[in-house]
Amino acid sequence: FGQRMVIANATGCSSIWGGSFPSNPYTVSKKTGRGPAWANSLFEDNAEYGLGMFVAMRHRRERLQNLVHDYVHIMELKDASEKTEKENELVHLLTDWLEACNEKSDKCTVLFDKMKPLFEELLDKETKPGARIPLLNQIWSDRDMFPKLSQWIVGGDGWAYDIGFGGLDHVEAFEANDVNVLVVDTEMYSNTGGQMSKATPRGSAVAFAQGGKTQRKKSIGEMFMTYEHVYVASVSLANQAQVLQAFIEADRHNGPSFVVAYAPCVQHGLRAHGLDDMA
Repeated sequence: FGQRMVIANATGCSSIWGGSFPSNPYTVSKKTGRGPAWANSLFEDNAEYGLGMFVAMRHRRERLQNLVHDYVHIMELKDASEKTEKENELVHLLTDWLEACNEKSDKCTVLFDKMKPLFEELLDKETKPGARIPLLNQIWSDRDMFPKLSQWIVGGDGWAYDIGFGGLDHVEAFEANDVNVLVVDTEMYSNTGGQMSKATPRGSAVAFAQGGKTQRKKSIGEMFMTYEHVYVASVSLANQAQVLQAFIEADRHNGPSFVVAYAPCVQHGLRAHGLDDMA
């Protein structure tokens, strides 16, 4: 789902990694030119920021569905002699899209790729200023909503467990919020020097808890499991197959998902080959 992925990234280590000039880890497919859309939010409101993206796209996509339905209905009422072969082909593809528009796959994207040359040929390119915009042109203006987009909200444990928890809880609490949350859990405030967070395990010696943290780690996954409609997973790159499976299942889940990914950090004082510590 990477080519139809939209990411809201909380400020922190993941945003520095995800958007530092002049490099960027996100790219596009050489074949299609598509790739993830990424944007950075403030530390404290990333859940709300990502939810706003999702709600806006949901409303735009509902509008597109209504416009497509109206166009198909109008074309079906026309006499066969009034329609060209390309119009019939476009109506057929739009009908297939209406049937598959909520399917969490690349099917909608494939259908749009077939529609695109037909749109470009049939569009009214001479609409006069002030005149009513033709229905087909209105559909074309919302063409970025044809794919079934996958909304992700990404941040660290300082955001998810502590400062942004209120907003995150609000997002996960409602089944209609079909968004996916990824928490990169270093078990401390890594970007500001390695301070204790609610994700820090009991006994860990970190800034603000040099003698060892006295309380257990906040069990955020279990908290969200009480909502019952939330997909919850805990992953580590030590088991890459499980990470991939969890991401796929989160994307396909109808409703909010929550994936906690353990991540080692230089603030842990890891060895030169620190990634090996995940095993």
